[in-house]
Amino acid sequence: MMNYGCEGLNAVISGGTSGIGLATAEKLLADGANVYILGRSVLRGAMAVQKLQAATERKAVYIPCDVTNGEDCRKALQSIGESLHILVNAAGVYMEKRLENFTEEDFSYIIDTNVKGTMLLTQAALPYMYGGGSIVNIASDAGINGNYGCPLYCASKGAVVALTKALALDYAPNIRVNCVCPADVDTPLLRKQLEDSNGGYTMADMAEAYPMQRIGRAEEVAHVICSVASPVNGFMTGAVIPVDGGLTAK
Repeated sequence: MMNYGCEGLNAVISGGTSGIGLATAEKLLADGANVYILGRSVLRGAMAVQKLQAATERKAVYIPCDVTNGEDCRKALQSIGESLHILVNAAGVYMEKRLENFTEEDFSYIIDTNVKGTMLLTQAALPYMYGGGSIVNIASDAGINGNYGCPLYCASKGAVVALTKALALDYAPNIRVNCVCPADVDTPLLRKQLEDSNGGYTMADMAEAYPMQRIGRAEEVAHVICSVASPVNGFMTGAVIPVDGGLTAK
């Protein structure tokens, strides 16, 4: 069991009902934090809470929230009614389309969730971080190096990287803002990506691109997120940390 020094701290995780967000919630709960997971689906929220409590025997709270809606974000933070120490912006969506094929609706779908959602939830959280705290944004290796066939997604995650650095400057020294950039991770989001490819490639095909010869696991990325968010890690801000099996080292 890792000790991140988060006992008694209040943590909010968007996209916390599945994948990397859910794995992060599990680790923070096990570390003694009070965890609030945000997501749009009430059903997935209930299932996530059940899974978390079975794994940690601690209480997690699900709050319905669409991060693309500013009022939703404000209400979610108001419902907690306490100071906030950790914010993890893990809500995100993915799309593979070349530039000549995507529509204005596609643009809104990706940018609204990945960029606008990160900004709106952070904006709503700031008044509750008056005592200082840590914000961890989840971007992607595609926001560092780019990738084939998904320019809109790459642009959205590149924006999250730049936003992280800007906010780190604006809110130092009281609030630290860092960015974790995973590559392919075995999550429901990746499974949907494989389905949408209609057999164009497999998980084994994806693994061949990595020096580590495999894709990541959600708990591996969650460990890095918790380490970065930890109050013990008090001198890191504005950092962009790849967790990508060596992909961006190539």
